[in-house]
Amino acid sequence: MVLQTRLESHYPMSSSKKIRVLQLGSPTGLYGAERWILALVKHLPKTEIESVVSVIKDSPGVEPSLCAESARLGAKTRVFESHGRLSLSAIGQLRRFIHDHSIDILHTHGYKTDVLGFLAVRGTKCKIISTPHGWSTDAGLKLQIYEALDRLLFRGLDAVVPLSSDLYEGLVRLPGLKKKLRLVLNGVDLSEVDAAAEPSRELQKWKAQGGLIIGYIGQLIPRKGLNTLLHAFNRLDVPGKRLCIVGEGSQRNELESLAKQLGEHETVDFLGFREDRIALLKCFDVLVLPSKLEGIPRCLLEAMAARVAVIASDIPGCRVLVEDKVTGLLFQVDDHVGLTERLTALLTNPRHRDSIACAGQALVRREFSAHSMALKYADLYRTLAAGARHDDVSIHETPAAK
Repeated sequence: MVLQTRLESHYPMSSSKKIRVLQLGSPTGLYGAERWILALVKHLPKTEIESVVSVIKDSPGVEPSLCAESARLGAKTRVFESHGRLSLSAIGQLRRFIHDHSIDILHTHGYKTDVLGFLAVRGTKCKIISTPHGWSTDAGLKLQIYEALDRLLFRGLDAVVPLSSDLYEGLVRLPGLKKKLRLVLNGVDLSEVDAAAEPSRELQKWKAQGGLIIGYIGQLIPRKGLNTLLHAFNRLDVPGKRLCIVGEGSQRNELESLAKQLGEHETVDFLGFREDRIALLKCFDVLVLPSKLEGIPRCLLEAMAARVAVIASDIPGCRVLVEDKVTGLLFQVDDHVGLTERLTALLTNPRHRDSIACAGQALVRREFSAHSMALKYADLYRTLAAGARHDDVSIHETPAAK
């Protein structure tokens, strides 16, 4: 399907009384937040909610991956062209689109879309909500300031919907924000996991030779802790070990150099961004997430749903999913020695590994499906749409006790 950048030229919005929601995401890559948007839109009840997936394209080049993938799945899309860091012209474009297409709700994801969206809906009847997907760690001063300003801006939005209890608890302490908050836990698209029925032939060849595959899927950036994973892999003493790193990011060259320095350049594969990540995932013996900060990580959700054992850093976002020695194993942030010990424990004990994988799969399929997440968002959209007509509607919801 060809990506349409002028939605109104190719199909009119329907005349039904569906709730019209404009999702505003990032123009770069298909990472956790972008895949989250895809899963949400896919599982929202289409008889009630009409979705448009959009981005603000702030530099020339290839078409944004989020809109391209949304169009491939049959969703309506819109690309707002506004080159430059500030993308101020996008405010006017958003405002006109909201007016011309009677958008009821603008749903933003990230500090830049929060700010531009907030300014665009001023003076309109359109409601705006934000889903924070997590904050940066070890960030530069400029990014820290942007994210702090974003949290202050939340008080001016109609709703803020963190996707983990940890993010909720961090926001509920901010003055004037509590009644704007609603917790909806992250969910994984189980249909996407199930659809990738055939494991990757590329990796099956290695497994057929008795190889043990450790995997990582995600961005190659400092907060993901991949240096720790490489050092742990280097210490690991099991026959046939192999590390597959799936993803792209600013740290790739540095990580490839580190693998060479450690003498692991023949046993570590940097596979880049892959459309077939789920097929690759299903060949992993263990998936490792060594992050320093996460919401509820999508890669853990997908791995557990696919019945792959997981090892994760002991941080709040991971602890939502991983009960140590039950649904996965935990290790301390930056502790490559501890990670090596846990890798050894799982890779040398297939029965223990399978037990953990089964328990993790049962948890995710029971409590963290994208379908369940989408139904909760649909309820929130209904409440906000009603609130546009009845200003006394409350949306406050506290997180369930853990």
